[in-house]
Amino acid sequence: MADHPPFELHSQRLGALPVIDLFLARAGVERVLCRYLPPADKRVALPAATAIGLLVRNLCVAREPLYGLAEWAERYDPGLLGLGPDESEMLNDDRVGRALDQLFDCDRASLLMELMLGVIAEFQIDCSQLHNDSTSISLHGAYERADGRQRAGKSTPAAALGHSKDHRPDLKQFVLTLTVAADGAVPLAHRLLDGNVTDDQTHIATWDGLVQLTGGPDFLYVADSKLATREQMGHIHSRGGRFVSVLPRSRAEDGQIRQWAQAHAFEWTEAARRTGKRKGDPDHVWWTAPAPIPTSEGHRIVWVRSSQKHESDAEARRERIERGMLALEAVQARLAGPRSRIKTLVCAHEAAQAALVQAGAGRWIAYEIAETVQEGFRQEKRGRPGPQTRYRKTEKTIFKLTLRIDEDKVAYDAATDGCFPLVSNDRELSDPELLAAYRYQPNLEKRHHQLKTVLAAAPVELKSPSRIEGLACCEFITLLCQCLIERELRAAMTRHGVRELALYHEDRTSKAPTAARIFDLYAETARHQLTGQDAETVQVFEPELSDLQRQVLDLLGVPQDAYLSTTTDP
Repeated sequence: MADHPPFELHSQRLGALPVIDLFLARAGVERVLCRYLPPADKRVALPAATAIGLLVRNLCVAREPLYGLAEWAERYDPGLLGLGPDESEMLNDDRVGRALDQLFDCDRASLLMELMLGVIAEFQIDCSQLHNDSTSISLHGAYERADGRQRAGKSTPAAALGHSKDHRPDLKQFVLTLTVAADGAVPLAHRLLDGNVTDDQTHIATWDGLVQLTGGPDFLYVADSKLATREQMGHIHSRGGRFVSVLPRSRAEDGQIRQWAQAHAFEWTEAARRTGKRKGDPDHVWWTAPAPIPTSEGHRIVWVRSSQKHESDAEARRERIERGMLALEAVQARLAGPRSRIKTLVCAHEAAQAALVQAGAGRWIAYEIAETVQEGFRQEKRGRPGPQTRYRKTEKTIFKLTLRIDEDKVAYDAATDGCFPLVSNDRELSDPELLAAYRYQPNLEKRHHQLKTVLAAAPVELKSPSRIEGLACCEFITLLCQCLIERELRAAMTRHGVRELALYHEDRTSKAPTAARIFDLYAETARHQLTGQDAETVQVFEPELSDLQRQVLDLLGVPQDAYLSTTTDP
């Protein structure tokens, strides 16, 4: 029988968990989870609050499926995962799934309210300007159980076909609305809705919830054009709120102002300027001008002109016209072909119209189709023709399509290239300030991208609608943690005059580090423990942090001894 080796080396990965744990503690996540997810029975082996806390940590750094959590957790120090000495052995997908059910069943609205109030106070989040938008969360499969049925008196979200922002109209989806503060794009609220809900049905409930969260309506609510409906703008305005949105092209005022611009000139004022992305690129400039009329509700309209949008509008129109001309030429080739199946003038017009619609050029291209009859003669019978061969007269309908560019409509649209109207009931902010508020909106879209790519929220891999909504809540908490880390690091870099950090390979630098890059920086940190035959600890080898790792910890306010164990050398 072989002798056992005198020593064994055990390794435990630490990764970025010490950083994550500090921010989760500052946000009060564990305290709030324990308050709203108490053990239902003393016999519960793994409390739901512990399982949810571990799932949030996993979403931050790994995004393992539920059945892979136990194997993932084995590689880490259980204390950093919020687990007791023996609790890691109790992890399985069933326990975590039931924890998600308990999260759905609890008073999540109060849970998130208490959590966010603590975060706002702890991190001093400025809530004077809030941005809202929605995105689609795609599903792969039928999801027959996700039909809006109730669980414990609560409605679950219904999977349905809708307007897919992922350009997958063939897939069922849910709609997720997200609200962030303009202070670091920190998420403040979310809602998971039925897949066929449109944005013009969501803003009233969202705004009311934000009023409750912030303690009043004194914040600027920024959203895209679906906010600009009479009902939603009226709801916010009548309750003392302020909003900024884009006036949609479907509103009559948009067409009236564009018509006015054909004979009048706006009094443009430069409102913002940004240098080009590459050397030699022109600056991107925005101008603002007051519109000649308000909305029918009396709200203020500010007309905006973007130099970059001016170029893209003109180029997009040129490309559409070119596609339309090529499409009509293809139709003409079909009409003139010897085996054309288009036999009537009505069918010819339908083919031409369909081609223009598909090319999106129907506004600028006009066409005419002329119908002529071509006469001919052919033998009545087969065979070589001779003196006695009889012929019969034939007639064939020929269609000829001609097109022309409607120069008047091209000139009409070119007069307002690069222009779009903002609508607001705020009378105190200047035109450039309103534009600056709206220009922050893309930062919210980056959070949607982070949610669906880094956190892999889409496609959804669970089947139970209650667990899907519970997982969405966990993903929101995870996104919140990541955003707070990013905000804290970037603010500290500004305070200490650190322009960039070499977080990429080959010492390439980043001026605005993301949470993903920060976590990657610590991904390989581990602690090694040497034990003897009696399992007694002989020596602990603590991770050796690099200068960059120590610098980032100092900027984040994380003590370096967070990576040290409490075990002392003998």
